[in-house]
Amino acid sequence: MRAQDIIAKKRDGFSLSKEEIDFFIQGFTQGEIPDYQAAAWLMAVYLRGMSKEETIHLTKAMARSGRMLDLKGVAPFVVDKHSTGGVGDKTTLVVAPLVSACGVPVGKISGRGLGFSGGTLDKLESFAGFTSQLDGDRFLSNLARYGIVVAGQTEELAPADGVLYALRDVTATVGCVPLIASSIMSKKLASGADGIVLDVKVGRGAFMKSEEEAVRLAQAMVEIGEGVGRRVSAVISDMSQPLGYAVGNALEVREAIDTLKDSGPPDFWEHCLVIATHMLMLTSSYDAEAAQEALRGALRSGRGLEKFKDLVVAQGGDPAPIDDPMLLPQAPLQHPVTAPRAGYIAALDAQKVGMAAMRLGAGRAKKGEPIDHGVGIVLHKKIGDQVEAGEKILTVHAQSKEAAQEAESLLLGAYAWSAEPLEPPPLIHRIIPWSGR
Repeated sequence: MRAQDIIAKKRDGFSLSKEEIDFFIQGFTQGEIPDYQAAAWLMAVYLRGMSKEETIHLTKAMARSGRMLDLKGVAPFVVDKHSTGGVGDKTTLVVAPLVSACGVPVGKISGRGLGFSGGTLDKLESFAGFTSQLDGDRFLSNLARYGIVVAGQTEELAPADGVLYALRDVTATVGCVPLIASSIMSKKLASGADGIVLDVKVGRGAFMKSEEEAVRLAQAMVEIGEGVGRRVSAVISDMSQPLGYAVGNALEVREAIDTLKDSGPPDFWEHCLVIATHMLMLTSSYDAEAAQEALRGALRSGRGLEKFKDLVVAQGGDPAPIDDPMLLPQAPLQHPVTAPRAGYIAALDAQKVGMAAMRLGAGRAKKGEPIDHGVGIVLHKKIGDQVEAGEKILTVHAQSKEAAQEAESLLLGAYAWSAEPLEPPPLIHRIIPWSGR
């Protein structure tokens, strides 16, 4: 086989065989196929697409490029969840402890924030000493002992994804459904979970701006799961405005702690309950009603909060802020922003809020940049709320007055107003359940 023949075949619109995909992925990962040929192949895939079978073969080839964790010796059934990225999305910090507290182990590979989208690992590193860099053996031992682990991707797991993503980033081939789906699912296959719930965001604060795009991506990932014998369901959730009220790492951790203490924002709790319910349902031991009853019980009893402490302690973090959130990193300045007019909030652009948080230092424009865990934004009013002129609508947590004023200008541009009452957008647009096969 020759790389140029495989490139030409895909360029001309033909489907690639399993053997051709394996050859290309293995060759590029091992450095035998150069960047320029891989870039040409990526562009051919971007323009020509891939069939369901090709996408499954690609996902398997990427997953097999490194270590495949076997969780069968740890637990009979392990669940995971994945979000395609959003603003104020601290869902993992609530659903993973609650699901684990219900007796279903959660083994999760998470990522970092980039651009306007936040990252779970950055949030967890608000706890002093917390480490997300676990090798495969420690991942397994933590999962066996505590029933919960949230770690970053290592070079052991799906290394093909790492080298391919770096090339996609500089060749304008990121936004391709087969490439996105195989990137996400290859890491999930390599980390070994039996059941996976996909939280696919749609709206201004998501990478998928339309429901049609989000459904296409969700269906592709569910099909991959079915094709490799995993149980996968998908939730299409709204990201036209931020989820919850807090945007920024330590601020979001505090909101997650409040939620685990049964005092979080109603929209955020409702979203968490949907995701966690479907995680439990994938085990086949729960229907929707029983799952929700179990999750509410874990919340009210405090068992979910204790599992969150287990997670932090197991990965080297100081759990003291869980009991006293004032110990979390804090910005020196809290700057209130007031409404320029009376009326109802008609829109709150999540992407603009996320970009404002990034400029404050809560996110990064490029991979590897440092972040400030204490800065961010706390919203006080969201879509559908009535506001009086001069009423406080948000608070900016910043390092300086100048940074706060710059953020205020950006944030006021995120709002649209209405003279008439209106309903907020639905939290959940659509659910693609596991087929049960």
